[in-house]
Amino acid sequence: MNSQFKVVSTFSGCGGSSLGYTLAGYKVLLAVEFDAHAVESYKLNFPNTPIYHGDINDLSLEEVFERTGLVEGELDLFDGSPPCQGFSTAGFSRFSDNRNQLYHQYVRLLRGLKPKTFVMENVSGLVKGNMKLIFKDILTDLKQSGYRVSVRLMNAKYYGVPQARERLIFIGVREDLGIEPSHPKPQTQPIPVSAIIGDLDNTQRPEIDHVWLDESPKGKGSPKNWYRAVNAKEGEKYRFASSRNYWDRPSRTLNATGYHLGRGTCHPKYTRVHSVLEYKRLSSFPDDFKLAGDLKVRKNLQAAYTRIGNSVPPLLMKAIATHIKDNILSKTMLR
Repeated sequence: MNSQFKVVSTFSGCGGSSLGYTLAGYKVLLAVEFDAHAVESYKLNFPNTPIYHGDINDLSLEEVFERTGLVEGELDLFDGSPPCQGFSTAGFSRFSDNRNQLYHQYVRLLRGLKPKTFVMENVSGLVKGNMKLIFKDILTDLKQSGYRVSVRLMNAKYYGVPQARERLIFIGVREDLGIEPSHPKPQTQPIPVSAIIGDLDNTQRPEIDHVWLDESPKGKGSPKNWYRAVNAKEGEKYRFASSRNYWDRPSRTLNATGYHLGRGTCHPKYTRVHSVLEYKRLSSFPDDFKLAGDLKVRKNLQAAYTRIGNSVPPLLMKAIATHIKDNILSKTMLR
């Protein structure tokens, strides 16, 4: 596989973006991640990729150069998905949310590394309502860093991912290269849930009793929400951020709450939330993608849902990375 183009990935999570870049023929020189469970999961799947486990605020430019062997301007692509909870339309957006400021660290490293291209991903809420002011600040920062920047809302369901997941994708090209940034056009028709998890029966259920949407609920939580979930029709929402999936449509956006009572996305046929295996498939992860910890332990099970729910779907990133390779980076080699 051609791996001539090099990537540094920040806010790497368990490796959804890294998997996409790898599938597109790139080599990830360094991953950066703060969460311990995400780091452990990343190492299980990318044992040969160095990873910086720590606060990105503490990661110096000098250490990046030392760990990667790069010099200024040599890196092909700088990747990052700054935490987006403060921007999300699934909750209350707050200007003062500290997580909304982490993109400044991304910009700091971008300006120091001076890569040929960059990709930054965030939620659609960044261009809605009052958050448009933050979006303008981010766009200004990126352009003033010396890049031509293109921004598009991309829906993963048009790129081989069986999930309607809309994300804001920034693509930048360094000014001196004289190449305009662009995004890949839609590539596939939406894939229905049935085509991806139709072979999994009700034995593929989470391991913790209280996540089962049974008629006799166990554990903590409001019974009212259980009964509403059990009686919900296919595709129907029964509580904020919760619903049954449709069988013949792509999955709704899968969130990071996973199995929490009354908040997880439910199977369209069985009275339960989606299993971790189903979460992986509906997010375009392979079945053998590893998540750290024994999933029979509650904290590990929730962490597994969080890892997948927070990840960039690998096939979406593969489409973006392939487009950049074919339409931008390949041109820089001819100069």
